[in-house]
Amino acid sequence: MNLKNAAFKRTTVAAIALSAALGMAACSSGTDSTASASSSSSVSSTASSVSNPDPAAVVPAISGGDTSVALDQGFLDALTGLGVTPGVTGTATLADGAVDFPITGGTVTLYDKDSGYRPFVQGVIFHQGSGLSLTAGATTVELSNFVVDPGKPARLFGDVSVNGELAVPSAPLFDLNGTTLEPVTTDAEGNAVLTGTTVELSAEAAQLLNTTFGVTAIPANLVIGVATLTVATS
Repeated sequence: MNLKNAAFKRTTVAAIALSAALGMAACSSGTDSTASASSSSSVSSTASSVSNPDPAAVVPAISGGDTSVALDQGFLDALTGLGVTPGVTGTATLADGAVDFPITGGTVTLYDKDSGYRPFVQGVIFHQGSGLSLTAGATTVELSNFVVDPGKPARLFGDVSVNGELAVPSAPLFDLNGTTLEPVTTDAEGNAVLTGTTVELSAEAAQLLNTTFGVTAIPANLVIGVATLTVATS
């Protein structure tokens, strides 16, 4: 599954076109005020007409935490069948069937799920300097600098690199299915814990991976795993 020069060029052209088409939808991978303002605007436009209840937790500036994804066995089996080996980049860790990405910033407001207010998780969460790698032969795809936008729809954006070359910045990589999300809890350290979000491969990411690896077997909406976000509240 070596990456030929011509194939790489085709992938890069497709990636640039994909990036341009999705530019308005993608959330910025930076942590500046522009990204926060954009996120706040998106949240206000998608919030339901239900009277705004008191939030369960408000974190105007996230100081830490992590996002852990328990990888689905079906996803791991699919990678094995394609000869693709998963790994991590930067500060991410992979152990015992779960991949962990440190949270590096952001802001979040949490509402009681039973209040009817939607989206009940609002804000933006950054994971700069870490990511997931997928390697087959001489080809390595890195998905990194994740940005979680828990709005409607909830999605995870990130940068895509192929063999060390940036292919698509701030691409929509994963769809976040919050229908399985459990009510917010608090751990012994006072951190807010959100467990149960199902992480699914986006249609855009599936297309890019199929093109890069020269296959057609990677489907959109492939379940990657179940996420647990632990957000520092102080």
